[in-house]
Amino acid sequence: MLSIPVISLLKDTKHHLQLEVVAGKNGMGKKITIPRIQKPGLALTGDTSNLHPGRIQVLGKSEMRYLNSLPEKKLKQILEKMSEIDIACFVVTRNAAPPPSMVVLCKKKTIPLFKTKLLTSTFVNRASQFLDESLAASTCIHGVLLDVFGVGILLVGKSGIGKSECALDLILRGHRLVADDIVSIRKQPPSALFGNGSEIIKYHMEIRGLGIINIRDLFGISAVRDRKLIEIVIELTEWDPNVEYDRLGVDELRYNLIDVSLPLIQIPVRPGRNLSAIIEVAARNHLLKLGGHHSAREFQEKLGKEILAADNLKKNLLGLLE
Repeated sequence: MLSIPVISLLKDTKHHLQLEVVAGKNGMGKKITIPRIQKPGLALTGDTSNLHPGRIQVLGKSEMRYLNSLPEKKLKQILEKMSEIDIACFVVTRNAAPPPSMVVLCKKKTIPLFKTKLLTSTFVNRASQFLDESLAASTCIHGVLLDVFGVGILLVGKSGIGKSECALDLILRGHRLVADDIVSIRKQPPSALFGNGSEIIKYHMEIRGLGIINIRDLFGISAVRDRKLIEIVIELTEWDPNVEYDRLGVDELRYNLIDVSLPLIQIPVRPGRNLSAIIEVAARNHLLKLGGHHSAREFQEKLGKEILAADNLKKNLLGLLE
């Protein structure tokens, strides 16, 4: 199960959560396992059946008004019962002061307790975005990611097959490099995969015999981009005369990556084949399919109709002869 420590909320600088620690500093290692924010609701009355462990519990204006209205004994009972669930942390919005009993309990149980100046809705939106990004499934893959005619194409294949050289030729044709050699891929629910390069090798490319080159310095900022949605996987394979390659393209192959199925195109590498042109056509053909036109299937249907018409004509002629 994917998880992040609570302290990640404090370390984040992108989403401006504006958190301040009130109590429970020793519990910063507690894990957040669920990306959805929870407001306790019925749990504040003592019914903790719907209180889920590993979630951030947000207390807004209504929740704080209710807690402050409770007798001290009742408040302690409810907080004790809530603390039995493995809560990731509490966040009090609108810069409200938590009840003293809650501060004492969080220190005792080492449950991080924060407050923020943000409105409840603003905090929930920002924190949800942070959690979606932080808890998204991710992986790294050996390959090259390019933006070709706006289509994110992931080139894969064994080392030395010519992925980087092919990518360089596509860059010379005006397309854009996202990552070379190591592509970091993150899943954005429900099924979108975004790829980017690591900070260390971003914009760089290794060309055997030439060494490491910086694409942005050589070709300008328009030749690179930081992140791209992956739409097609193209696998470069060595030409094998004993293999019968697909010549129609009717049956589409698939490539599974982080439980997402992507279209796969296998291109055999052979001297004299213009791989860059083939990849450009693959990108254009993908855009055509998105528009509802599948050339191979349309050709197959047209051919089937012609064959059927020829068969019917033959039957009619035979019937006349009889």
